[in-house]
Amino acid sequence: MALHFQSLAELEVLCTHLYIGTDLTQRIEAEKALLELIDSPECLSKCQLLLEQGTTSYAQLLAATCLSKLVSRVSPLPVEQRIDIRNYILNYVASQPKLAPFVIQALIQVIAKITKSGWFEVQKDQFIFREITADVKKFLQGTVEHCIIGVIILSELTQEMNLVDYSRPSAKHRKIATSFRDTSLKDILVLACSLLKEVLAKPLNLQDQSQQNLVMQVLKLVLNCLNFDFIGSSADESADDLCTVQIPTTWRTIFLEPETLDLFFNLYHSLPPLLSQLALSCLVQFASTRRSLFSSPERAKYLGNLIKGVKRILENPQGLSDPGNYHEFCRFLARLKTNYQLGELVMVKEYPEVIRLIANFTITSLQHWEFAPNSVHYLLTLWQRMVASVPFVKSTEPHLLDTYAPEITKAFITSRLESVAIVVRDNLDDPLDDTATVFQQLEQLCTVSRCDYEKTCTLLIQLFDQNAQNYQKLLHSASGATVDMAIQEGRLAWLVYLVGTVVGGRLTYTSTDEHDAMDGELSCRVFQLISLMDTGLPQCSNEKIELAVLWFLDQFRKTYVGDQLQRTSKVVRLRSGESRGPEKAWRIVKVYARMSEVLGITDDSHVLETFMTKIVTNLKYWGRCEPVISRTLQFLSDISVGYILLKKLVKIDAVKFMLKNHTSEHFPFLGISDNYSLSDFRCRTTFYTALTRLLMVDLGEDEDEFENFMLPLTVSFETVLQIFNNNFKQEDVKRMLIGLARDLRGIAFALNTKTSYTMLFDWMYPTYLPILQRAIERWHGEPPCTTPILKLMAELMQNRSQRLNFDVSSPNGILLFREASKMICTYGNQILSLGSLSKDQIYPMKLKGISICYSALKSALCGNYVSFGVFKLYGDNHFDNVLQAFVKMLLSVSHSDLLQYRKLSQSYYPLLECLTQDHMSFITNLEPAVLLYVLTSISEGLTTLDTVVSSSCCTSLDYIVTYLFKHIAKEGKKPLRYREAAQAGQRLLHFMQQNPDVLQQMMSVLMNTIVFEDCRNQWSVSRPLLGLILLNEKYFSELRASLINSQPLPKQEVLAQCFRSLMEGVEQNLSIKNRDRFTQNLSVFRRDVAEALRSDGSTEPCSLDMMS
Repeated sequence: MALHFQSLAELEVLCTHLYIGTDLTQRIEAEKALLELIDSPECLSKCQLLLEQGTTSYAQLLAATCLSKLVSRVSPLPVEQRIDIRNYILNYVASQPKLAPFVIQALIQVIAKITKSGWFEVQKDQFIFREITADVKKFLQGTVEHCIIGVIILSELTQEMNLVDYSRPSAKHRKIATSFRDTSLKDILVLACSLLKEVLAKPLNLQDQSQQNLVMQVLKLVLNCLNFDFIGSSADESADDLCTVQIPTTWRTIFLEPETLDLFFNLYHSLPPLLSQLALSCLVQFASTRRSLFSSPERAKYLGNLIKGVKRILENPQGLSDPGNYHEFCRFLARLKTNYQLGELVMVKEYPEVIRLIANFTITSLQHWEFAPNSVHYLLTLWQRMVASVPFVKSTEPHLLDTYAPEITKAFITSRLESVAIVVRDNLDDPLDDTATVFQQLEQLCTVSRCDYEKTCTLLIQLFDQNAQNYQKLLHSASGATVDMAIQEGRLAWLVYLVGTVVGGRLTYTSTDEHDAMDGELSCRVFQLISLMDTGLPQCSNEKIELAVLWFLDQFRKTYVGDQLQRTSKVVRLRSGESRGPEKAWRIVKVYARMSEVLGITDDSHVLETFMTKIVTNLKYWGRCEPVISRTLQFLSDISVGYILLKKLVKIDAVKFMLKNHTSEHFPFLGISDNYSLSDFRCRTTFYTALTRLLMVDLGEDEDEFENFMLPLTVSFETVLQIFNNNFKQEDVKRMLIGLARDLRGIAFALNTKTSYTMLFDWMYPTYLPILQRAIERWHGEPPCTTPILKLMAELMQNRSQRLNFDVSSPNGILLFREASKMICTYGNQILSLGSLSKDQIYPMKLKGISICYSALKSALCGNYVSFGVFKLYGDNHFDNVLQAFVKMLLSVSHSDLLQYRKLSQSYYPLLECLTQDHMSFITNLEPAVLLYVLTSISEGLTTLDTVVSSSCCTSLDYIVTYLFKHIAKEGKKPLRYREAAQAGQRLLHFMQQNPDVLQQMMSVLMNTIVFEDCRNQWSVSRPLLGLILLNEKYFSELRASLINSQPLPKQEVLAQCFRSLMEGVEQNLSIKNRDRFTQNLSVFRRDVAEALRSDGSTEPCSLDMMS
């Protein structure tokens, strides 16, 4: 759509398409037109036209959007123009205070962006963009609407100052944010608090919408002030319960005044729910204030005021019926324990009364499980941390948790059981279906449940027996109502989860013999339920109970089977009258005492038998239930780790059965019928990894045993071979190959010895690997087929535990590499024939496969099991072919995609590191355009936040620079026999002379990182930097002068000295000793420069980026 904006009408049509149009094509065209409008010279005049004469709010919004994009550009508008835009918008919103709220917001964002970008700009010895606070005060003296606009300006400015733009230098952002914090933020907070005091001082007219809006905007402003990133920590917002607000020391006086907290508690009690919620959000931040802001007496007083406020809210709980208030109050309670120790809380005068009120509030909340379920997390966090702190409390004051924690546990248990009937009868969403939330809550409960454990156990035993009896009655009654059965099964699922939770709690709390005996009582009941349900399969089956049983078995494994195994096994077989052995080991036996009487389970070996029987049963009968199968296989994988466990497992009949009968006949999930989606095959890898670990225990060098184990896979491959040759049932073949690739990857992953890996290789080569090649060729456009095969090849190339170091007389390493080369070349050529792909298709269809190919190639290059020089010597082109395939695939990927897709960048950059380390002749032979692409990818990777990528880039750059430096140093000295190497070095040197800005840009990026950024891999950055400086001494001098001259005169000498110290004692070579000296100097240089630049903030930091 060519853009010829002749009239306002055309612009307004564009707005309609952009903001409220339903036609996707028109909207895309409108977006293109918007970009053209921003780039056109008429942009500002058209924006002015829209603001002054536009007939709809969307016209004004378009103008604001264009202005926002215009002032956010990397190359800023002239200062005078920015001042004009700011003043124009201020006058515009002042003259039209009743604009649509979203238009006012968008226009004020433009002012905030202009103010932030020009924060350090000076004209006539004045910071011209810092007058914003004076402008705001004019608004505050006007009508309520003007007052609201003034508050929104401050609020947006605070948010903008706190917003990190990752496309700009982070050091510049921190300097602006720090200056704003030190010069303006406290005044803004004081102003906002004074406005709130004025609101409370006069009678509130809550019917007046504009009054309500003003209070809401002021509270949002306070919240933005308290949410400010004061020290540049950029805390992860998802870690809500770990947050500490790093209030500056200069704000102490505000926080020490009791009136400040009282103001927000009073606002909570005076305002309607929408506003009182914001007051509580502010209180959450007040409760999270860093401890070091106060002395001990001040902290105790501050905590006392917070606790008084909690007591007042709980004594007048009417406001908590609003979900927003309730949620924020739960967060507030959790933050109290996060920031204050239990020993401090119990010293507060009101503690006994408040802990009683909090306990009652928690119990009520748990009983009303359907009301704001996401808030319960914070209440359980509070109790979990309180109970976990009990052993560390030195105060003589009673903490009363022994009284209240069992009540909390009881409320959780009973409320969850009571919820089942309501969920079933009213057909509601079952909380058990949200396993992530269930697991999170149970992990919090496990600590709480161990406080006064006897009460919890007695309750659980009583409930379990009662529900198990009811369940058995329903099973035996001919007319068992389906609704009643569903309710009973839901309750049993919850009870099994809860038993697993309290048993797992042993690891988090001090335990006694009696506690272990109680665990035995509870565990008996679950094992009996497992037995009852498994004998009734397949009729008597319930997915929720099965998932709960797997949770229980995993908790029992962690507590009573895992690390304790050796000690336990010494003691469990003792008879009366014999010595008891170590005390800790004896305790664990207590869990088996009751289990021995009831079930005949006397020790962990018997428990492992029960585990394996359960696993085999699940794999047999639950073949079509993906959640049960995947969790069962994860459990199998967890117990098949560790030599002692494996030795015991291989003696169990169920394990022997699995090793001999891993076919779809016995385990339906290994089948290939259309009932299974291709993604369900993923669990097969886990299954075969665990199975192969078990096989490896006694395998040794027994090739017959290995052949027998592989027999089901041999049969499958032979079937595929026949069908391939006869060209029929292609869909079945594809499914079989996907399954086989996943199976073999699991097997290969577990084979960590040379002997066992060689058996697998001899089994696969030369018969079966070509089948995988043909599959890649035939189904290259189907990722569900190609991805598992490529991942198998990548796994086979991994020289883990030196398993690929074949015998000296064996050609296997070279043969394996040739097969990998063929597969990568085949895939690369075929994938490039797909042409251009849409944005949502490019990763699954193309980039994912390329990243796996790169990963496989990297494993081969650095695996140290192939001598790559042999290929050229014998005229074998497999190595050259795979490198050419690497280049072709690379050139089909844009630089932005290389960095955007993490898996691709984490396979490409380490591969490039291998190539630059050992194959520089290949790098120097690249076409100039390709070499430029590679070097540009390194340059862009240097600035990424992913340290794996940036470190790989530094290492690759170091190898290239070192190669170039050595070539220049030895130029003319090399004898004739080195002519080829000299020519390769000459090609690289010639390229660098043609493109001098490539290395210069990289040097400026690295210097930027060292001087201005938060450099997390300083050692890696230092290694290539020395080579770059020695190769470009003139450019380095220019960079140094640029940085020094950008600073005020008093600092220039300090920085000059820093640069002199950087090169002190550094020689003109790249020996390891010289590099280490430079690295040490660089560390001191970085610290000294940071100290020198930490200033009064009078100048904007200079960027060393060449592009600036």
